[in-house]
Parts: sequence; structure tokens; C-alpha cells
Amino acid sequence: MSELAIICVDDEIVVLDSLKAQLKSAFGEAYRYEVAEDADEALELIEELTETEVKIILIVADWLMPGMKGDDFLIQVHQKYPSIIKIMLTGQANATAIERARREANLLCCIHKPWSEIELVEAIRSALASLEI
Repeated sequence: MSELAIICVDDEIVVLDSLKAQLKSAFGEAYRYEVAEDADEALELIEELTETEVKIILIVADWLMPGMKGDDFLIQVHQKYPSIIKIMLTGQANATAIERARREANLLCCIHKPWSEIELVEAIRSALASLEI
């Protein structure tokens, strides 16, 4: 079985560190946790992981990042990897961007910053439970 990965994308290191710690606390060593500071870095990471046969199962992405916005990033990911579960975590996204991501990227949910660890973990847990891994 290939290794399973969860990727977190945010331009704030403190957010990435916090997300990674919360995910490790909730899910332990069941998954590989990767981070990227912007959409371009995340797209490169996705390619690298895919080439090494790591299966990316979920992405948690910010909306307001330098360069590409989160909705554009998630749509691009969805076009190439439709089975990846996508969650937006943001304090900035407008309703139009969220709705666009729901429609064009099959966005699972949008969680607003500051986020509740319980809400985030439960959203991820229920999404992962629906996967056939």
C-alpha cells in the first residue's frame, strides 16, 4: 500500500505549524503531513509526491495567499486530481470565492479562521471515513 498524505497550504508558518501539530495529535502516524507556503510550492509538492507514489488524500488550503488564491489553486488541483478531498481554511475568502470552489473544485467545506480544532478534525475525520483506502 502506498503512503497516504495530507497537505496544508498557507502563507503563515505559524498556521502551518499549528495545523500540522493538530493533525498529528488527532491522526498520529496514520498519514504523512506536508506543508507548503503558497499554491505554486504546493503544486510542485503534489507532483513530487505523486511521482514517488505517495497518495494525497486531502488538502487544507488558505484562500488569501501571495500569487494564486486558494479557490484557483483548489480548482487546478481538482482538474488534475479530482479524488483529493479539499478544505478551505480562511479568514479572508469572500462568499463568491467559496461558492466557486464548491462548484468547480468539489470543496468539502470552508472553515473560518480562527478555527476550532474540533471542527477541523471532525470535518477531516468524516471525509476520511468516506474514502475507500
